[in-house]
Amino acid sequence: MQMTDSFNRLRALLVCGVAALTLLSGCANTGNARDPLEPVNRAIYHFNDGVDKAVLKPVAEAYREVLPQFVRTGVSNFFSNINDVLIALNNMLQGKLPDAVSDAGRVVINTTAGLLGVLDVATEFGLQKHDEDFGQTLGRWGFGDGPYLVLPLFGPSNMRDALARFVDYRLDPITYVDPSRDRNLLLIARLINRRSELLDTSRILETAALDPYEFLRDAYLQRRRNLVYDGSPPPEKDDDNEIRMKPRSQRPDAGPYHRSADAPVAVNSILVSGDPTPAQLEALEKATRAAQPPVLHATR
Repeated sequence: MQMTDSFNRLRALLVCGVAALTLLSGCANTGNARDPLEPVNRAIYHFNDGVDKAVLKPVAEAYREVLPQFVRTGVSNFFSNINDVLIALNNMLQGKLPDAVSDAGRVVINTTAGLLGVLDVATEFGLQKHDEDFGQTLGRWGFGDGPYLVLPLFGPSNMRDALARFVDYRLDPITYVDPSRDRNLLLIARLINRRSELLDTSRILETAALDPYEFLRDAYLQRRRNLVYDGSPPPEKDDDNEIRMKPRSQRPDAGPYHRSADAPVAVNSILVSGDPTPAQLEALEKATRAAQPPVLHATR
């Protein structure tokens, strides 16, 4: 009964939050159809950035400093194996049965031969890692992404993906771990490990983007569209998807990314072509996650 009440309260809060954001979009419309809530989103972006710089990034740096690489790799593999359960379910819901079978095979092999996923044995066996979530499933079912949203503590999203987060949370095996203390420790460990993986990409925004907020927004929206259509999205009409980069003269003089030849491959390629490829967008998504990582998942 308590779990049902918690479920209903969380659902009611989510519905109310989405309704409030919808009403705000009518008041804060800036003329950008993709981002009608830009003033509100920018404020939340700066709040999230402040939390990250004050808390999450320093903890992630300490985590990387203390633990050797092979331990961090094992932790990443462990959580990746858990995520494969969600990926398999979403591939099944999207009708991608061969991929769903492959994902389920990854879970079985890595959980057993891979020592609860600490070792990624399945990849050595040729079972490819996929990337699916319920937001992509809704997109495949024909649901539009809706306006761009920056969620407090969770970062970049859109209306569809914000709603899908609730389903992803309910399907996440970690949320069913008891007691709650162990569950929270796993959630925090996953968060810190994920943030530590993104430390090397944190400088992309500050070295490449004229406006970090716009860079993050455009990279996120393009990446999500690319994921929904499995790398082959249809052309968009009357939509400015250019990711705006700093001219070379505006980049910091110090640091390894000062010159274009020294910049990360994704940024350097976009500067030349202006049309990011799926691989480039994947690298850009890492930058967006590094800039606005989720801080904490809600727990029951």
